Amino acid sequence: MQDIFAEYRTLIIFLHVISGVVWVGGMIAMRYAAHQSFLNIESPQKRLEHIAYALKRLFNIVLPFVITLLITAVFMIKGYSLNGSDLAPLSHAKEAIWTLMFLNLMVMIFRRARGEKLLNKGDMVGAKNQIEFIGKFMVPINIALGIIAIFIGTYLSNSL
Repeated sequence: MQDIFAEYRTLIIFLHVISGVVWVGGMIAMRYAAHQSFLNIESPQKRLEHIAYALKRLFNIVLPFVITLLITAVFMIKGYSLNGSDLAPLSHAKEAIWTLMFLNLMVMIFRRARGEKLLNKGDMVGAKNQIEFIGKFMVPINIALGIIAIFIGTYLSNSL
């Protein structure tokens, strides 16, 4: 794996960075730009429909980048031999953060799908509870974790 990393280092790092940017940036754009415009939709049902659709599109866009991020992280950890270095704790902290973010994303995907099903059945309260929790808590948590992970990554790259 170190040989592959040595040969394709620039590409692997680029894919890793752009994946983090798309994932975290996509969540920031959704939460602080798109979400605000959804609040202008007067019909609660239409608002929930638009939010559910936008979240589905966001998740479909970011999922390949999330997978790319995780794969490139493995190459970078092995390529830089971080497991046996003084930077191992930071490397593991960053891995843990991305793992938590991934698990949170999977729960968001599940909640969005469940919310859409409830919406299609006419259960507005159930749908709102599923979808609203994503925007109020889950996305902001992932944004904060993502910013921390990006900071740790920047520190690691400056320490190598």
